Amino acid sequence: MNNFLINIIGPTAIGKTSLSIKVAKHFDAEIISADSRQFFKEMKIGTAVPEEAELNAAPHHFIQHISIHDKYSVGDFERDAILKLEKLFETHNIAVMVGGSGLYIKAVTEGLDEFPAVDPKIRANLNSHLEKDGIDWLQQKLFILDPDYYKVADVQNPHRLIRALEICIATGQPFSEFLDQEKSERNFETINIGLTAERELIYERINRRVDIMMKNGLLEEARKLYPSRDLNALNTVGYKELFAYFDGDTDLETAVSEIKKNTRRFAKRQLTWFRKDEHIKWFDHNADPGEIFRYIESQINI
Repeated sequence: MNNFLINIIGPTAIGKTSLSIKVAKHFDAEIISADSRQFFKEMKIGTAVPEEAELNAAPHHFIQHISIHDKYSVGDFERDAILKLEKLFETHNIAVMVGGSGLYIKAVTEGLDEFPAVDPKIRANLNSHLEKDGIDWLQQKLFILDPDYYKVADVQNPHRLIRALEICIATGQPFSEFLDQEKSERNFETINIGLTAERELIYERINRRVDIMMKNGLLEEARKLYPSRDLNALNTVGYKELFAYFDGDTDLETAVSEIKKNTRRFAKRQLTWFRKDEHIKWFDHNADPGEIFRYIESQINI
């Protein structure tokens, strides 16, 4: 094959956007965003959508292309991204994909795992527990039934928890046993570039980013979205904490602190997910871009 997809991956706030633009410009490529939170046009500040100058620096796809009211699954993204890549590869043999959503990246590069059918009553029962007992009940249940998946799951996302639990309950097997099945055929090779830093530095960058988001109007953005708070797209870090503030359940200072804490936890899970992949070439977040370009060129034999 002579088509290459260059993946820029790593934890949130590490500098993936900046590097992806530099790589895209160097290799005359376009960028596929695999950040599932940035898909939604109403969620700009809280998802750290690239600035207009960044979007104009290289062609981007799948950023703010749908509404929070649209149903859009990882399977939909896999289909749309593969179609877009096929189109891009008609004129260029290199494309760039960037994001921290491990499942969405895996969907494009390897295809989604297949799961057995589940009795709808199981999901209904789990949703009933969520409503009655809260997300803590789901988290504890997953920890018991599949501790391996619990370590890497987004345990603040009830949709993901319920999906894993319904498979565990329906099959009597851990959800994680259905992961990492045989890869789908792709018409491109993947080059994985990971950005990393000392954990304390990552956490410091996250805290600083949240402060910038608040300064740039995250509170006002969340207030506009508050009437739609029950939508799945809004059940995410940066918004649900402010919704709790609007509900009077906490004060603003505590809500912002919770955003920082939950984002740090999210970054930790991202690192746990990516560290399992031995095909990622890791670079320090301050690495010379030229060093990264040379590595990529060595992989595609330029």
